[in-house]
Amino acid sequence: MIKIPFLAPRPARLSTLMDELEEIEATGVFTNYGPVNTRFEQALVKELFGRGGCLTVNNATLGLMLAMRDAVGNAPASGQRFALMPSFTFAATAHAAIWAGLTPLLCDIDAQTWLARADAEEELLKRYGGQVSVVVPYATFGNCIDLKRYDRLARDYGVSVVVDAAASLGSVDEAGRCFGVGSRWPIVYSMHATKTFATGEGGIIYCDDAELLRRLRAMGNFGFGEPRTATMPGLNAKLSEIGALLGLAKLRELEGIVTHRAELAEAYRKNLPGWTFQQIVGQRLAYQFIPVLLPDRLHSQRDAIIAELAKNGIAVAKYFSPHLAEQPYFEKTSRIGDLTTTKHVSQRILSLPLFDGMSAAEVEQVCETLRKVTGEA
Repeated sequence: MIKIPFLAPRPARLSTLMDELEEIEATGVFTNYGPVNTRFEQALVKELFGRGGCLTVNNATLGLMLAMRDAVGNAPASGQRFALMPSFTFAATAHAAIWAGLTPLLCDIDAQTWLARADAEEELLKRYGGQVSVVVPYATFGNCIDLKRYDRLARDYGVSVVVDAAASLGSVDEAGRCFGVGSRWPIVYSMHATKTFATGEGGIIYCDDAELLRRLRAMGNFGFGEPRTATMPGLNAKLSEIGALLGLAKLRELEGIVTHRAELAEAYRKNLPGWTFQQIVGQRLAYQFIPVLLPDRLHSQRDAIIAELAKNGIAVAKYFSPHLAEQPYFEKTSRIGDLTTTKHVSQRILSLPLFDGMSAAEVEQVCETLRKVTGEA
């Protein structure tokens, strides 16, 4: 029996929001960028970013699809076009690229931060020249990215940028700001039930470019650039008013949640001395779970270790293993660069439990059991 779950989703409780739900019913507006959604977008800018604008979407995958399709533009395809991204990421990123008419071009990661490796990106940009339409860095497990470097890549190689920051809402960069503040490129965050900012389902696109956000908003409403008239590619990506209400409620809790999770993350590091954790970029991460690397000698025993932890009542996972290039569909549909570090990290990765209601004592129990099971005193 599992006593310490891997994740324990805790979206805001609709049962505590009955007055607000009745107000939504009274207005008769349930979607289409309604008044609750507008309040939520404005609150995000005020409370987290301080500048720029936000656009809600029904999930982060749709946000990535919109942003990548906008990056491609309306020009007809001239040969194969690529979306450059790390292989060490979630399937949604590659799927979004394919739906936007692009071929995922998979690059390696840095051995310490697990972000896309700068020299790997540039090597593929040089090799594929003008065929790369968009670079899609992943803010791995909420880690912060040097966005100025991507401004330089955009300038030097004539590419657009879309940032996959699914787990980053609440992460703080080296300047002490919410990750993404001031970006002229769209940054896509997730509000999935498993994320730190959990609403059940939903996503946010942040950007400090009002015209870009205007286009994405129209694209997310069937491409209606004019009333009931499609003037651009479109789909239905709108967040419901109830989804926006859950977002407003979660926003009020976010600081306390992220602080608590950061304290638990520090407890993990203290209780597992000598183990390899992700090198943090920025001042604080909005931890979704705790990724750690098994010692080299144990990577072939990972499934047995996971099973033994489960016998002890502790659920763990292995994000992202398999990585994209190891998944049959993407192996067939992607162009793959050298992935030496990705393979090494992916085969050793172990994702340890973290959730809002977790205690420091439970962290100690996980670590003690893991040390016992692996023989790593």
